[in-house]
Amino acid sequence: MTTPGTPDNGLRLIPFHGLRYAPERVGSLAAVTSPPYDVVVRPDGLNHLESADPHNIVRLILPQADTPDARNAQAARTLRDWLAEGVLRTDPEPALYVYEQRKGDLLQRGVIGALALSTADAGIVLPHEDVMPHVVTDRAGLMRATAANLEPLLLTYRGDRDGTAAIVEATAARPPLLSTTTEDGVHHRLWAVTEAADLAAVMADLSHHQALIADGHHRWATYLRLQEEHGSPTAWDFGLVLLVDTARYPLQVRAIHRMLRRLPVADALAALEGRFRTRVVDGPLPAALEALGAAAAEGNAFLLTGDGRFHLVTDPDPELIDRTVRHDRPEAWRRLDATVLHATLLADVWQVPDDSPEDIAYIHDAEATVDMAERNGGTAVLLHPVREDVVRDLARQGVTMPRKSTSFGPKPATGLVLRSLA
Repeated sequence: MTTPGTPDNGLRLIPFHGLRYAPERVGSLAAVTSPPYDVVVRPDGLNHLESADPHNIVRLILPQADTPDARNAQAARTLRDWLAEGVLRTDPEPALYVYEQRKGDLLQRGVIGALALSTADAGIVLPHEDVMPHVVTDRAGLMRATAANLEPLLLTYRGDRDGTAAIVEATAARPPLLSTTTEDGVHHRLWAVTEAADLAAVMADLSHHQALIADGHHRWATYLRLQEEHGSPTAWDFGLVLLVDTARYPLQVRAIHRMLRRLPVADALAALEGRFRTRVVDGPLPAALEALGAAAAEGNAFLLTGDGRFHLVTDPDPELIDRTVRHDRPEAWRRLDATVLHATLLADVWQVPDDSPEDIAYIHDAEATVDMAERNGGTAVLLHPVREDVVRDLARQGVTMPRKSTSFGPKPATGLVLRSLA
């Protein structure tokens, strides 16, 4: 997405002194990284990461204690200890960082920097999803206590062949600052861009562009809340982001699934009688997801499971949709599976609050969602991903989708570079 005009109406990305692990102080760089905080499947994934290395980044992004205040204090104490012990070190020069992820045919490169938050009110950074206030409060408490941006947001923009793209490619031809392969088989490399001419070229090029928040809506809302708390000018006027040019490196779009903790599958299906069409489809999970994809091409479709079978839910009653889905939004928004799920199924048919962690979990991995539902006697609601062009079109119109509607990826690994606000 390009915004014509002066450099004042686009992205303002500035270099910063990156905070990075000292390789000689940890078992391996791969062992201290983590997926973003909201992708870690707890408790199994959290326990696995904590045991991978005593300095794994989850001890900062997902500290374990009995209360929010205790968790935040623990993270702040851990960060101070790691800095004092030299586990984390500050890079001597301010830099923008070129970041690469590679696995098989997948190759993604982008630029990590500190983005001016003043763009929020100017339509330059476009959100596409609503947020849950309690998550923003949780992330704000952690960021406030640690005075650090612990993991970057993922933003996308549509760049040109010259400018930033040329510098990214030239930088990636040099030996990297770090290189590691995480256990998911993704190879990560990071470079620092410190030359004044290169920094100026990137900053000037990006100043003519706007960006879409692909991943990190809650952290973006947290940035804005904390900026307001601290006033200006301070380091809180900027937030850590990864900017990916999707004209060159298209992102993948996946769905985020729901697990309804207190609603057994039998009760969920009973409530759908006369309101939606339901039928059992063959497994295993990949085959059932294919059936979901085929049905989603024709209209609203959901896959319910948790009882050992897969139930395809389609063909909502038009009068029910008309009554439950608001009419003051574009038709593309009204037809979204996520819209129908939240407005019709959760709010009306099942009466499950979509912002209560005791009632609903948002999980990125379909298999993990099914496993959790089967263990807890709940209902897994699996969705088919929405197309990226729909997301962008709604964002341009200033319309946000229901919370946790999409999962763009690949997501940056957490722990490769942090930003201190102290």
